[in-house]
Amino acid sequence: MNNFSYTQASTAKEATNIRKDAKDAAFIAGGTTLLDLMKADIEQHPQLVDINMLPFRGIELNDGSLRIGAMERMSDVGENALVLQQFPAVSEALLLSASPQLRNMASIGGNLMQRTRCGYFRDTAFPCNKRNPGSGCPAQQGDNRNLAILGGSQACIATNAGDLAVALAALDAVVLLENAKGKQRRVPLLEFHVLPGTTPQRETIIEADELIVAVLVPATAQARKSHYVKVRDRASYAFALVSAAVGLDVQGGQIRAARIALGGVGTKPWRAQEAEKLLVGKAATEENFRAAAAAAVRGAQPREHNRFKVEMVQKTIVRALQELMA
Repeated sequence: MNNFSYTQASTAKEATNIRKDAKDAAFIAGGTTLLDLMKADIEQHPQLVDINMLPFRGIELNDGSLRIGAMERMSDVGENALVLQQFPAVSEALLLSASPQLRNMASIGGNLMQRTRCGYFRDTAFPCNKRNPGSGCPAQQGDNRNLAILGGSQACIATNAGDLAVALAALDAVVLLENAKGKQRRVPLLEFHVLPGTTPQRETIIEADELIVAVLVPATAQARKSHYVKVRDRASYAFALVSAAVGLDVQGGQIRAARIALGGVGTKPWRAQEAEKLLVGKAATEENFRAAAAAAVRGAQPREHNRFKVEMVQKTIVRALQELMA
């Protein structure tokens, strides 16, 4: 682990200006991912900027959207009564993440910025295009059991590791960013993370002098009737092999709106929009759920060790929709 300086920022302007002037500096809140990366020499930052004093807190319903401050801790959001009642998929995704100890430390903003758990990225003995652009991607022919079948490229098939981001992707969430000039911009969660393409080292659209202020989730019918299912090797403290966040607006036995997002299978939180379209106007039946699930994996490109995910993700989607309607 390299030596670094430490600064505690008292304002957003102070924090973002430090990063504007020193682009290798990093923001730290809970530090549950960043410190691991630094200890393993995967990331090296000469300066850490502590943003825990910034006033980006609060969990409230405002102007038809749930606003979650970026500095809120995962456990506080997951256990919040408003979130539990009106945005259940968000609560479920958070409470199925990590461990209680980590959820008590990790911030919402930091969770959206977490990096992949691909073993080749996390082990500096191997080349990795995400860690060292142009060095290669041994996962293509190597141990790819936990890696992506959707959204990959010849440069990278590392899976996005998030749970929360999957639920937010399903519910049309927006990420609120602020830069060193104090200017804010809203970015749909679906556009916040980017596909690897030929530049897998770039994982989000966030600029060097920007930080996450809040997450906004529309208070829709499909948000109120939503559900998150996570399939993993262990019952707790494990990343998803496959996950699905679903939401439905059903009236008179007919689906008026459907939302399906997937985790554990994409290089970013994956929205299955073709599957959603197939459900609109249909009855909420197992037959229709299966047809939508099949559409969700069209175009999948599994590798040798993760072909099982094609079937597993379909079963997970059907299970999530059935549990939602039970």
